[in-house]
Formats: sequence, C-alpha cells, structure tokens
Amino acid sequence: MAGVRTGPGGSAPAGVPYGMLRLGLRTGVAQWLLDRVPTPRRTPFTLGYLAVVGAATTFARLGDPELVQRLQEASSSDGHNLLHHPLRALLLSGFWVAGEVWMPYLWGFAFTLAPLERRVGPARAAAVFGIGHVAATLLSQGVVITAVETGRMAPEVMDYLDIGVSYGVLACLGAVAGLLSWRGRLLALGGAGLMIAEQIASDRDVVTAVGHPAAVLTGVALWRWLRRAERRPPRPRPAAATAGGAAPARGGAHVRAAR
Repeated sequence: MAGVRTGPGGSAPAGVPYGMLRLGLRTGVAQWLLDRVPTPRRTPFTLGYLAVVGAATTFARLGDPELVQRLQEASSSDGHNLLHHPLRALLLSGFWVAGEVWMPYLWGFAFTLAPLERRVGPARAAAVFGIGHVAATLLSQGVVITAVETGRMAPEVMDYLDIGVSYGVLACLGAVAGLLSWRGRLLALGGAGLMIAEQIASDRDVVTAVGHPAAVLTGVALWRWLRRAERRPPRPRPAAATAGGAAPARGGAHVRAAR
C-alpha cells in the first residue's frame, strides 16, 4: 500500500485538516455538492429571504383569513395600489407567495438566487432580485393600466391581487445564465422559455404574459455588470512553492525560506 505523507510527528496528514475524513469529502461528486449547499456564510441573502417568505406563507395558512386577505390586498402591486401607494406595493408584494405552498419556491431559490449569490455576492444578488421584481411589476401593470384607460380591459382588473416572488426568481435565473458555459446558458434560458410559454398558454393572463418574460430579460440585461463582479476561486499555490516555501526549524516550527 502506498505511504501517506504525514506532518511533524507523523500523527496526521500534512496540509489536510480533519485527517482522512476531510480528505475523502474533498473528492469527486461529494465535494462538488458540498461547495454548492447554501449556508449562512455563502448565501445569507438567499436563506434570509427564504425565512421571511416561509414565515409569511405560514401566517397565510394559519392566520385569520380576513386579516391575511387585508394584508395581502394592502401589499398587492396591482394597478390601483401602484398609482396610490407605489413604494409600499413594490416593497411588500415581494414578501408573499402566490398560494399556500412554499416548497416550490424553496427549489426556485436553490437553483437561481443561491448560485447567483455564491458567484457575485449577496449585495449584487439582492440587487438583481429587486431590480427584476420592480421592473417586471411596473411593465406588466403598466400594460394593464394602459389597457384600462383605453377601454380594452375592464376597470376591475386594476384591483386583481398581484403578489409573489416569481419576478425576482426569474430575474435571477436570467442573470445566472450569463455566468454559465454556453451549454448551461442554453439549458437555463431554454427551460425558462418553455416554462413561460406553458404558463401563458394555461393561464392566459396579461400580467403573467408580460411580467415573466420581462423578469428574465431584466436578468439578461445585467450580464455585463455581473461578470465584472463575479467571484473567482483563488488560484492554487504551486506544489513546488508549497514544498520549498517553508523550512522546518528546531522544535517543529517553520520559517520562511530565503529567496
């Protein structure tokens, strides 16, 4: 059996924290998965936003139905609220989910916002989410308001409930596609296109038909800005430099080798 390089005293593998268990976890598929699991350190914005959305969803299911309805109507980014309370509508509408099921949004965040935050940091990921939410909301509801004013739609559509995180999630999907290889980009954008086409065909809703494509395109428009800020992994130190950069001194201490 091949020998294992050990550190001073021969008690543990040199340069490998936690011994052979850690060495085993740092190989193959396991390491790839571990590097992508959302954690409070890697993805604080993603996990924090998920916690808020999860709390709002739990309240919507367990709280008083009349109170929940009033709060959601006050938070809705429908045309009426945007004309009278734009800041409140744009901010609070993104803290609810459409419906009472939270799990699909967990996967949506895991495959869009979390990888984006891991690549560009929490501040820029939050900016993409917010810009996508605001831009798609204003564009879709602007179409509704214009249609009502021109008589093409009934006035009551100005009060239809419009809440949810889908615009932000789709904006992050469009944004993270720009940080992938061309195959990954094609897969991400192709999947988004198919999903949006299915939603438009089944829902036949103007807000969805305008807002969802607008959100993806908003993320695409931010590609150049995000690529400049993308976090790149540190370059590994050359083996020769690692081996010859330090020399053991008496007592097991190390001193820097002379250049």
